[in-house]
Amino acid sequence: MKKVTSIVIGAGLRGGHVYSQYALDHPDEFQVVAVAEPDKERRESFAKRHNIPEELCFESYEELLGKEKLAAAGIPEADLDARLLLEYVCHTSRNDLLVHGDREVAETEQQAYEQLLAKRAEHIPLQQLTGEQEFMGLTFLVNEHVLIPRQDTEVLVEEVMKNLHDGFRILDLCTGSGCILLSLLHYSNDCSGVGADLSEEALEVARKNAEQLGESSALFVQGDLFAPVEGKFEIIVSNPPYICSDVIPTLMEEVREHEPMQALDGGADGLDFYRKIIQGAKEHLCGGGQLFFEIGYDQGEAVQRLMEQAGYREVECVQDFAGLDRVVFGTLW
Repeated sequence: MKKVTSIVIGAGLRGGHVYSQYALDHPDEFQVVAVAEPDKERRESFAKRHNIPEELCFESYEELLGKEKLAAAGIPEADLDARLLLEYVCHTSRNDLLVHGDREVAETEQQAYEQLLAKRAEHIPLQQLTGEQEFMGLTFLVNEHVLIPRQDTEVLVEEVMKNLHDGFRILDLCTGSGCILLSLLHYSNDCSGVGADLSEEALEVARKNAEQLGESSALFVQGDLFAPVEGKFEIIVSNPPYICSDVIPTLMEEVREHEPMQALDGGADGLDFYRKIIQGAKEHLCGGGQLFFEIGYDQGEAVQRLMEQAGYREVECVQDFAGLDRVVFGTLW
């Protein structure tokens, strides 16, 4: 007889006792491989009896079914995305799901959840579906017109903050969602800043983020790099497009198909924007001002060399938490 594998939804009287006991008594015929149960203690007890790994333990059948649909579409971390989408639709949190996991999902919520699952299965980024992303402890609005803020970029912000003093003017080139500039202004005193981007659609997002965060000292201007910029700054910072053109087709579908190409493509060697910004910054940095870049993991030496050849001093490369080159900065005297 072929063994039957089963997913138990509800580890109460029937699931937790009848099906559970049958599986334990007939291991060659029947095996429970996953469980959906809102009560944490009951769920963990059931999982322990049947040696079910944590990633196959769910708080609701909606989360379980969502995970299966996303996994079938090849979505990485399908279980996490399914849960986050469920939390988003139900306007709740993981803790609330644990405490009130037995609340019924309304029909409208179920329909919205299924629609979002279908879109995520098409590899549309989770953050574009929820419309937001956490960065530096702040919540930023995002959409298809801006690069989704990454944790790697927090290393850039933290490095700038070490060199940021009260009253500094900051210029953020290729600002996108404005997450770099707005984070720096949020965590500093009496600083002001300008964010420039070629995309007016991206700037609309940045302005909404400034309004949401109450950062009135940020000005966002549209144009190609320094073209719309006036005046001098103590700090110029940029996370420019730095992916080599021939690498773009190899990126994850979520990135290459759904994030703005002009925020990704850095030219044949990935260094086009660094060359332009390094030269242009000379006209807009105060004496002793500093230029900061986020870089690709293999671009540290190349960007350092470009800055040193252009006359920047004290050029340094900083690694991220994975030990990869992530930030290069230098001073112009």
